[in-house]
Amino acid sequence: MARLRAPDGCPWDREQSFQSLRKYLIEESYEVLDAIERADWPGLAEELGDLLLQPVFLAQMASEQGLFSIADSLDAINTKLIRRHPHVFGDGEAKTAEDVKHRWDQIKAQERIEKGESGKYLLDAVPRALPALMEAQQIGSKVAKVGFDWPSAEPVIEKLREELDELEQARTAGDRLHMEEELGDLLFVVVNLARKLGIDAEQALRDANAKFRKRFAYVESALGESFGEATLEEMEAQWQRAKSVP
Repeated sequence: MARLRAPDGCPWDREQSFQSLRKYLIEESYEVLDAIERADWPGLAEELGDLLLQPVFLAQMASEQGLFSIADSLDAINTKLIRRHPHVFGDGEAKTAEDVKHRWDQIKAQERIEKGESGKYLLDAVPRALPALMEAQQIGSKVAKVGFDWPSAEPVIEKLREELDELEQARTAGDRLHMEEELGDLLFVVVNLARKLGIDAEQALRDANAKFRKRFAYVESALGESFGEATLEEMEAQWQRAKSVP
């Protein structure tokens, strides 16, 4: 990467910045997830390499500006792993995975205080740049830790019905801004229902997307050359057949 960024290196690589690389970091992360979901292990090996290129690229640019090097990043994660696993590298105790998570959160909170990054408000610790589903799930988890939460999944389902009714009222009134607001509320409650059920909302939606892709591909294949002229009823009939395909 140093060679690519050199004055006589690659024009494209030399033009990149921290800002321009952000989208590639996100894209490569999702391609890794896709390879895992498809159990494509050769593909995963390749995609991990593509993903690793991004921190190397970013660290090289930082090194050129005298900010830090890739070695500093690796030293930092090594130090962090040791510090946050006192039950492995020290004299701490943790009998269960939940014990580990609780201790991890405590250590992480203390680190933020020591760095002066504790934030004025509880939710300052939740990154705003996360995908919306992940951000909503982390927000719900954060406030739940201080007792601001539904006692079980049942009242969340009731809240879901309430939000759906409010969305229908906004739709009937033809108020687009209100519809958008109510749809956002509905999605937020859905994410919190997932959290109460112990389900990762982001992963659940990715799985649903993958299932839809597979079933619609069946519809296309079944209809063949007539797909472009097929009626909704014909596509729906094939869709129902697709649901019975493993």
